[in-house]
Amino acid sequence: MESQQKTFYHRLFITILRVAIGWHFLYEGLTKILQEKWTASGFLLNTSGFCSGFYHWLAGSPVLMQITDIMNMYGLIFIGIALFIGLYSRMAAISGALLLTLYYFAYPPFGNPMMNTGDGHLFIVDKLFIEATALLFLFFYNERGYSIDTLIEIFRNRKKTPTAEPDGNLSRREALKNLATIPVLGAMGWGAVHNFKTYGVDVMSGATIQIKRTALNELKGELPKGKIGKHELSRLIAGGNLIGGWSHARDLIYTDTLFKAYNTEQKVYETLILAEQAGINTINIGFPSNALMAKYKKITGSKIKVISQVAPDMAKNDYFVNINKAIDYGVDIVQVQGNWCDWLVRDKKLEVIQKMLERIREQGYTAGLAAHSVESLIACQEVGIIPDYYMKTMHHDQYWSAHPREFRFPFEVDGKGSLDHNRFHNNMFCLFPERTVEFVSKTTVPVMGFKVLAAGAIEPKDGFKWAYDNGADFICVGMFDFQVVSNVNTALDCLKTTSRTRPWHG
Repeated sequence: MESQQKTFYHRLFITILRVAIGWHFLYEGLTKILQEKWTASGFLLNTSGFCSGFYHWLAGSPVLMQITDIMNMYGLIFIGIALFIGLYSRMAAISGALLLTLYYFAYPPFGNPMMNTGDGHLFIVDKLFIEATALLFLFFYNERGYSIDTLIEIFRNRKKTPTAEPDGNLSRREALKNLATIPVLGAMGWGAVHNFKTYGVDVMSGATIQIKRTALNELKGELPKGKIGKHELSRLIAGGNLIGGWSHARDLIYTDTLFKAYNTEQKVYETLILAEQAGINTINIGFPSNALMAKYKKITGSKIKVISQVAPDMAKNDYFVNINKAIDYGVDIVQVQGNWCDWLVRDKKLEVIQKMLERIREQGYTAGLAAHSVESLIACQEVGIIPDYYMKTMHHDQYWSAHPREFRFPFEVDGKGSLDHNRFHNNMFCLFPERTVEFVSKTTVPVMGFKVLAAGAIEPKDGFKWAYDNGADFICVGMFDFQVVSNVNTALDCLKTTSRTRPWHG
């Protein structure tokens, strides 16, 4: 009697464990099928572990990606059903463990916690590890619980050693016990379908989250490159404002915080990995983002080129402090920050700009000079201050929030926003587009256009084309992860159809 009770509890425990894992697999598979146009592409493309090359290879081929998606969805479903009802449960257990192992090494829970997409970052042991271990236990343990496998085994044994008077009631009870999970599966399946109809697909299940972003396999080609100094840079460069939390959103006071909330360190890493895979090999950052970029490059082994904006410390008359710090962070190119160039020209301190550029070059680095007001660059040029490249705001003024031309004044971009609707209020960054175009057309050093979309007021296909057509050799654009590939495609389209007259420099 005691032995029978012990056997009952063993079987009950194994059954509950097997059914629970089976339902998890089945539910994950169903949510992926019901999720319209679900693909594992994003999950694979953002992998960061030592096996990431394998996952990126899968995601890089449309054929392999289609096969992977089908095997993922239906593999989860078949494994889930087999475990739930206990049919070929040992084969399902080992198959499930292997599938979970593939998930585990896509984002291994060791190394940098920011690169892990799971619910928290536990060292080595996480949910996938535990569930795979449980499946291995089910594979090696002799007891299969109440299952169709057990029922089949009972009938086989009875055929080998038939009894003179088989107990019909006992046979029926055994059959009912071992088939009990089937109606449970039906009930849970009905409940899940009802839930789908009422609330839609559970998009938080596993890797089912979908962002409307163009996949890497939809890239239209490879971004062309140009040279600035010794560096070969993609014609489309990632901007650092969205990463740093500078939104320039007119009078919307919450957007800086919103940007920072979305662009967590992990999300920044995902965005940068995606950008590099899409062919963007350079980022231009504000000085506060240097530490983040240094950490990203160290952790991922990234080769992305970093352009760091630097400012002088005028209070201490130390013009070089941030240049030295940027170099210590391991940046590739150093650029005098745009607003500081404007302020120094406005305050007639051009010698500070000259000294900063000289210092950058003395250290063996390419020296850039940025500005919002074209008057700043004109003034520097007139006294012979010529950088290795210019970075200039370049956008037209044909958008709704641009204030009237007669109320625009040099250097106001770097001043305080006015409450007068006819004046500047964080709404324009290239105040006199025609003067900028004239300056750019005559300069013989490379030009990097930035704020080409006027901080989100101009459509990319319009802003990109305008900047390229009017002489920009490179454009710098802040972008969220879901915009990266579409922006690259837009840049490719604009570069193919540009009507520029200025020769390419760089």
